[in-house]
Amino acid sequence: MPSLLFCGPKMAACGMVISIWGVIMLAMLGIFFSANSAVLIEDVPFTEEDIWEDKQPPQRIYALYRQVGINCFIAAAIYVAVGAISLCQVRLNKRQEYMVT
Repeated sequence: MPSLLFCGPKMAACGMVISIWGVIMLAMLGIFFSANSAVLIEDVPFTEEDIWEDKQPPQRIYALYRQVGINCFIAAAIYVAVGAISLCQVRLNKRQEYMVT
């Protein structure tokens, strides 16, 4: 039977730690971008046209804030998937320790 084990115990544990940190960090960034935090204005990709050529300038900037927030939530979901894969790898490594070949 083929094994689904493709990384060792240290790499799987490292993947879990990095995934937990990534989920926390990106979820918080997504929340702050969705709340239109003024501190994060430098990370919003807007141009001069977004400010001067728009009849309602804040609406276009707020839409860009929401899009960046959605991107952060998508990245956090990817980190959740990587964390789940790492957790499976940790469990497979633990089970392999007790198997006799």
